[in-house]
Amino acid sequence: MLDLGPVRRQAVLAALALRPGILISHEQLLDGIWGENPPKTGRSVLPSYVYALRRALDPADRPVSVIRSGQGGYRFVADGLRLDVTDLAEWLDGAQRAQAAGDLPTALDCFSAALGLFRGDPLAGLPGPFADVERQRLSERLRTVRVARLECLVLLGRFTDALDELAALSASSPYDESLAMLRMRALYGSERQAEALKIYRDTSERLRKELGVDPGAELRRVHEAVLRRDDVRLLGPAAAPPDRPRPQSRRTVNELPGDAGHLIGREVELAQLIAPSAPGSVSIVTVDGTAGIGKTALVVRAARELSVDYPDGCLFVDLRAHSTQRRQSPQQALQRLLRSLGAVKGELPSSLEELTAAWRAATSPLRLLLVLDDALDAEQIRPLLPAGAGSRVLVAGRRRLAELDADRRVTLEPLESRDAVSLLTHIIGQERAGREPVATRRLVGLCDGLPLALRIAGSRLQNRSTWTVEHLVGRMAGDERRLGELSVGDRSVEAAFSLSYEQLAPEQQRGFRALGMAPTVEFDVLTAATMLDGPVHDTERILESLVDTSLLQQPRPGRYRMHDLVRVHARRLAEATPAEAAAAHSAALRLYLDAARLASDWDPAGFPTGPRPTEAPFTHWKDAEAWLDAAGGELADVVAHAAAFGEADYACWIAEALCDYFVRQGRYHESQTALEIALTHVDEATDRRMAAAVRICLGYTGVHQRQYRQAHSLFTEALDLSRRHSDPGGEAGALTGLGAVDLSVGEGDRAIPHLTAAVELSRRLHNDWLAWMALVVLGLVHCLRRRNEEALACFADAYTHAEADGRPRMLGRVLSCAADVHLRLGHYREAKSRLREAVQLGQRVGDIFLCARSLTRLGTAEQGEGNLNAAIALHHQAILQHQLLNPLTEPSCDWLEMDIRSRLGRAYVATGRVRAAHEQFQAVLDVHSRPRAPR
Repeated sequence: MLDLGPVRRQAVLAALALRPGILISHEQLLDGIWGENPPKTGRSVLPSYVYALRRALDPADRPVSVIRSGQGGYRFVADGLRLDVTDLAEWLDGAQRAQAAGDLPTALDCFSAALGLFRGDPLAGLPGPFADVERQRLSERLRTVRVARLECLVLLGRFTDALDELAALSASSPYDESLAMLRMRALYGSERQAEALKIYRDTSERLRKELGVDPGAELRRVHEAVLRRDDVRLLGPAAAPPDRPRPQSRRTVNELPGDAGHLIGREVELAQLIAPSAPGSVSIVTVDGTAGIGKTALVVRAARELSVDYPDGCLFVDLRAHSTQRRQSPQQALQRLLRSLGAVKGELPSSLEELTAAWRAATSPLRLLLVLDDALDAEQIRPLLPAGAGSRVLVAGRRRLAELDADRRVTLEPLESRDAVSLLTHIIGQERAGREPVATRRLVGLCDGLPLALRIAGSRLQNRSTWTVEHLVGRMAGDERRLGELSVGDRSVEAAFSLSYEQLAPEQQRGFRALGMAPTVEFDVLTAATMLDGPVHDTERILESLVDTSLLQQPRPGRYRMHDLVRVHARRLAEATPAEAAAAHSAALRLYLDAARLASDWDPAGFPTGPRPTEAPFTHWKDAEAWLDAAGGELADVVAHAAAFGEADYACWIAEALCDYFVRQGRYHESQTALEIALTHVDEATDRRMAAAVRICLGYTGVHQRQYRQAHSLFTEALDLSRRHSDPGGEAGALTGLGAVDLSVGEGDRAIPHLTAAVELSRRLHNDWLAWMALVVLGLVHCLRRRNEEALACFADAYTHAEADGRPRMLGRVLSCAADVHLRLGHYREAKSRLREAVQLGQRVGDIFLCARSLTRLGTAEQGEGNLNAAIALHHQAILQHQLLNPLTEPSCDWLEMDIRSRLGRAYVATGRVRAAHEQFQAVLDVHSRPRAPR
């Protein structure tokens, strides 16, 4: 053993010897050994180190030293010397060649010899960055040699030898997955499968808890191989013990049914079903949807695409939860599955516990694909789940299995119109569908995008070559015939729905029947609770349970709906219990009537006939208005629904009550639609007031749409009917409407007698809203005739009636109108106080038009008092408010913009900003010449 002196001198030798033949400069040596703390003597220390090394290494008879000087450095020349790093490379090269030739004993000898070159840690105790880097590199090489040698031991069947060393190595490297894999393989080879599986569990848990990562793919594959007792994968084809009892070869089972249907429009859902699953676990994906939606076709298609990844078998079980045949119990399903795998011979156990244990034992080494169709609940499914890692289960059923832990859940909805047309075209042929494209689309709509309905309709056309598509559409007209036509052979849409209904509890069945009578496609919990005459909380529970059975959908939180065909079925069931159906139907219509009357600014005197609104469930008109807002564009459908079911009175009452709500929001078309439906059935109503009332509301809507001729005709008819039926309220409404038309067409003087009579009648009836309306219109007539005092008196009276009614819009409108008169008279302070209050009232109820109108007049008042900057700012606020208006629903939108910009232009003129004023006046001309949208 040579004495090489201090550790830094040894470090110099290591730096030179590990790079034989390479010139290493003085600076490299200093940096590599001393790092950031070079010696004070600088490079002069190196010659003394090299001199001592030469004396120790060079024999006396050697003419040239192994360490040779060069230009600014040294190099190590190993002529006639053997270096252990060179020996290491040679042994490893020999081992690799032996491995490639399949000579495992020789490879083992070479790896053992290479391992013998290492004595302790490489470069132990040597300082400096160079030694640190080389130490790490040589340590990695040492680890590689050890692992490669252990691999050879395992492949040679020397499991005990491998395990002794693996235990020590694993303790020092607890996160090394390659060592864990070798230990698992060696334990497996030693017939210690349970211990091998425990190594996987311990390693996985350690990685997740301490490093926050999952096991790698290779370790997971070894784990699966242990479960499957895959000798070839774990021990190699030639190294498996000859006396190991190998599992008998088993035929691959594929019980998937044929892919019978043409799958269209399910690309997104199919991608979800075949997406990669988490490795090492049993993946569960559920598919739910209403009867006939195409669940089975989708899961079978997905299973066929996945089958190549499951060589141990693809199994299919129809659990028959909704079938005319007897439902399969978990015991029956397990017995069938076990026999399909050939896992058990002879008599099978009968208890669920024993069958489940047998199934899990049989499937633990397998990677299976299992399709469970028409499942009822999690209790039916859980015993059937395979135990083999990497297995996948596809579950299809009408219920949403919230109690089952699933990786993904897919809910099927009806096909989009385009996809539904494609499916029907595929069935009946392109030529036939192309001849009747409109009828084809109508038939698709009648089938509601339901694949089962489309297939039945297509099948009927296939078997009736003389039928046109239009002929079948005609046969399906009306709900009473629609479901009856969707039946062929043993397939029937109604029968499929009936099987779902029969699975429901009694309270669910009652809820389902009642919802068939709902007057709108979408509805909320309050509507359902009213129809069922029950608490909201209990009703919501019933609704959610129906969602879970796929008989009800939830398009957004708090809103529910039925598919069209499901609703037809529910309605047919409801009609079988007429008393129950009538009560639910009337309750729903009453709810809409109460909400519409409460939300209307017309006070109770405006609705003298029909049911009076109850206090529950709306405690304030704002609650009723918010509830109507949530109903969206389906309110006119409530009127149509009432009329279709022979409820002419409710149709007229609801249309009348909704009129003010619609008009305030600029929803004139909806108001007109609802009222025209009611007018068609007004002669069927028992409430004789409705004949005039519906016409008055149509005229009122027409005035806001500037359809003055039509409105005048309607008001005239209503006036005649009211007088004939001795209806003073109707007479007052008709007179007010005639006065409003006269005012609008410039016949103010003719309007005065109509309006004066209307005010007198309204006061006699204590109808504050009608009196307010007549007085406001009368005040506007006087205002246009510049009868300022008469106008202010009318507006003051109108304000009194508005206070009695208490509605912010009424108060704000009359204040804004009165302010116009004060502005004309130069009473700017009075005008400002009224306009500020009008703006606040408008903001409270979201009346954009009132806010914009009042803000620009407030600007005019500020200008009148000389506050020009404040005036301009208010006009700009008015413009911002105006931009929120919809020109399609607000006929006065353009007029208001011209009014605001004219006032702003005049304010700019007053400040001397001529160019800015010119821009505003030009904008007025542009708006005036703008094409008007048809109304």
